[in-house]
Amino acid sequence: MSDSVIDQGGAVREGEALPLEALLPWLRERLPALEGTPEVRQYSGGASNWTYCLQFANRDLILRRAPAGTKARGAHDMGREYRLQKALKPLFGAVPEVLAHCDDTQVLGTEFYLMERLQGVIPRRHFPRALALTPTRTRQVCESALDTLIQLHQVDTAPLAEFGKGSGYIERQIAGWSQRYQKARTWNVGSGKRVMRYLEANLPRRERQALIHNDYRFDNLVLAPDDPSRVLGVLDWELATLGDPLMDLGNTLAYWVQADDDAVLRSARLQPTHLPGMLSRQEVVQYYCERTGIECDDFTFYEVYGLFRLAGIMQQIYYRYHHGQTRNPRFKRFWFFVNYLLWRCDRRIRAAR
Repeated sequence: MSDSVIDQGGAVREGEALPLEALLPWLRERLPALEGTPEVRQYSGGASNWTYCLQFANRDLILRRAPAGTKARGAHDMGREYRLQKALKPLFGAVPEVLAHCDDTQVLGTEFYLMERLQGVIPRRHFPRALALTPTRTRQVCESALDTLIQLHQVDTAPLAEFGKGSGYIERQIAGWSQRYQKARTWNVGSGKRVMRYLEANLPRRERQALIHNDYRFDNLVLAPDDPSRVLGVLDWELATLGDPLMDLGNTLAYWVQADDDAVLRSARLQPTHLPGMLSRQEVVQYYCERTGIECDDFTFYEVYGLFRLAGIMQQIYYRYHHGQTRNPRFKRFWFFVNYLLWRCDRRIRAAR
């Protein structure tokens, strides 16, 4: 398979360069075998933490750091993300090996950590053309991604207890995202009050517990170049915790854009879930429940939660852009999609009545 299908990253965005004069001495003290001065590339897929590839003469490393600007309380905790992956690796093989963590903010101005680079395909808006996936192969990729999520949800949580807060996860999420949305609200987005009231009034009676990723999407997966239906790794563990797996599935479906969705949603598509062979959102829920044995007659609450949470995440990011704390032009129109997501929540609630 050609190297053209392997995700390479791109140029570093203006204002987000790494201060190598401070970073390299710290790096070489911990990884003395590194050779030469690295070529630095930045990954554009994420909208939260900043992720870089450091290509040394003899090894590639991935560096994850928090963004600049105001941060929500508890967000961008690089130390927690590092420790979680380290603890999870023996239980779930599709986790990159973490190598070093720095809590000295004098080095980069913020916490960061390093991990191995997994060389593979990261599905973004489109699969690389060189893969030439048929609908049958596309379905295999889709099912493999869902199987990996199911595998994660079946991990023994006992060794990971420190990464959860016990029972009451669903209620905490609804209260927390309602508060975060209101705190980050700008003048150009809706209040979201109808959606918040619906979520508060319809908390599920039963709460399950599993290790959940909380941002499980195709562009957080690394697929084998020679067999894209094989998941090499799952990336971006910032939001992972112990919580309800159906909430995790609702979060995943918030990003799931189908071929028959409206033009606004199709324009915001970030992953190739529209292709022939991909399961629909309804089919994803059915597939997941059949293979886990979970009974869920009505997925509305979880779907609305996923959409509202995504609106909250986008609004927090837009808040930083609105106040000049980031220059990434991708965030300029996030306010429009926040309003659109609130509209989708309202429409889904009305359809379920």
